[in-house]
Amino acid sequence: MFDKVKELMELKKKADQLKKELEGVIIEVNDVRPIKIKINGAQIFQSIEIDESILTPAQKNRVQMDLLRSINTAVKKSQQAAANKMKSMPGFNIPGLT
Repeated sequence: MFDKVKELMELKKKADQLKKELEGVIIEVNDVRPIKIKINGAQIFQSIEIDESILTPAQKNRVQMDLLRSINTAVKKSQQAAANKMKSMPGFNIPGLT
């Protein structure tokens, strides 16, 4: 029983280390030209920049759709970075998580 507790403690330590490393990974997405998003590997948004030239009432729907598409792309890239980081950590290759 103590072996399992020790194993769980070690896994938690690795998870904490992974989280800290992922917080340091910054992903920049500029797929939709007037919008730039920065997100870290822990999926915490760092910044969203929108070019002022597209901020007009007539462009509202387009800006909203472009922003949504950019956010989804940023989250996907962040998830990929996290999965790659998890695969590279010894003892952290848990089926179903990667």
